Amino acid sequence: MSLSIKELEEKILHTKELDETLFVSLQSDKRIGVQKLLKRYEAIQLKINTLKEMHEEMTQYEIDIRHQGYTCIAGIDEVGRGPLAGPVVAAAVILPENFKLLGLTDSKKLSKEKREVFAEVIKEQAVAFSIQMVHAVEIDEINIYESTKLAMKRAVQELDVAADHLLIDAMSLDLPLPQTSLIKGDQKSLTIAASSVLAKVARDQYMADRDQEFPGYGFKQHVGYGTKEHLEAVAKLGITKEHRKSFRPIKDLNK
Repeated sequence: MSLSIKELEEKILHTKELDETLFVSLQSDKRIGVQKLLKRYEAIQLKINTLKEMHEEMTQYEIDIRHQGYTCIAGIDEVGRGPLAGPVVAAAVILPENFKLLGLTDSKKLSKEKREVFAEVIKEQAVAFSIQMVHAVEIDEINIYESTKLAMKRAVQELDVAADHLLIDAMSLDLPLPQTSLIKGDQKSLTIAASSVLAKVARDQYMADRDQEFPGYGFKQHVGYGTKEHLEAVAKLGITKEHRKSFRPIKDLNK
């Protein structure tokens, strides 16, 4: 007796690898529903294989660095250079050698929901992680570039486990540690991608909290970026302590 479409759906779509004999027999099954199921299964497998290949590519720098004798590789990334309000946030994370999270990449390429799920997995499995913020007042004092480096440096220094090599997204830090700087590192290194996710989730949550503290500015929606709605709110409600007074047009409104 052949299995029903519903039974086959349960069997096909909830298995990591379909039995080859069953797969061959289903290919000759003339039922349209079965052929649709097989196409769905093949699409899922193709996506999984693509993600596995991406994972392999994004661990090459870590593998090469470990071959040089380093064991505690910290990935460092930041978020929040461009907004008119809120902190610049940096994260440093040391992942275990066997860490695997298919789909992990540059935080900007992930949905908010996926970033939050990934952030929890990263925190649970990381050897160590640290998230640090440099706020608007300090940004105005030392400029955004120096603030970014400062947040990154603090993130490394606050790790519970000392790093012995740094993988950094397009930066070099004044720290006595071997460093590898990668342009678009959050798309090339799994460890940097992990740090970008932690930084992004932390900053988004910070700005959502400020939305409660400063109602009417829309901080939860635009997270401090210079949207039309944000600028209209500033013109109407004024400048808050979260605004970067050295950034235009906030600078012009502060005169």
